[in-house]
Amino acid sequence: MYVSRRLVVSIWLTLLAGTLITRSSQAADRPVLVCFGDSITAGYGLQTGQAYPDYLQQKLDSLGFHYRVNNQGTSGATTKDAVASLHSIQLLRPEIVIVEFGGNDGLRGLPPDQTRRNLNQVLTTLENAHIKVLLAGITLPPNYGSDYIRSFDQVFRDLAAQHHSAFVPMIYKDLVHVPNTIQPDGIHPTALGSQIIVETLLPALKPLLRK
Repeated sequence: MYVSRRLVVSIWLTLLAGTLITRSSQAADRPVLVCFGDSITAGYGLQTGQAYPDYLQQKLDSLGFHYRVNNQGTSGATTKDAVASLHSIQLLRPEIVIVEFGGNDGLRGLPPDQTRRNLNQVLTTLENAHIKVLLAGITLPPNYGSDYIRSFDQVFRDLAAQHHSAFVPMIYKDLVHVPNTIQPDGIHPTALGSQIIVETLLPALKPLLRK
């Protein structure tokens, strides 16, 4: 029986479209995990696909956790910006949010109490919306002075205890002594650094995940 080439192509395109729609639907049905942070989350200085949320998506897929990782990182964002963005994060209806803010507050020398108030508002708002939270801390270079650094670091520890949040005190703890993990600016992770960040976050994140 003769079948025209046009008909064959039409059938093939219909099947392909059906497959793509199914895959898109499956991705849309996955619970959302939002990575909410500053330039570390956004992937400043990196090529597309090299930020830590990209590697987190790959890692979760490989472990059989069916989440859709959404990168809501903004370079230069402070904890004040995080508070201002809370409504847009809630609209995404996430099941889990990784909160990674504070570094820009510290680098600008803002009062730790201001950072504390803002982060407390972020965590409280997410908790009241029944969203699970992982708080990721960061520290500062030694030239900021031991007293300021101590007060800054304490903000994250106190808030994690107050909110009973999953917590990683220092998001860079596993890469600071590994070559080629920090960009020449001395601040932002390389692609390798982003991959290590995922491994650092994973032990605290896993108890929040479901298969």
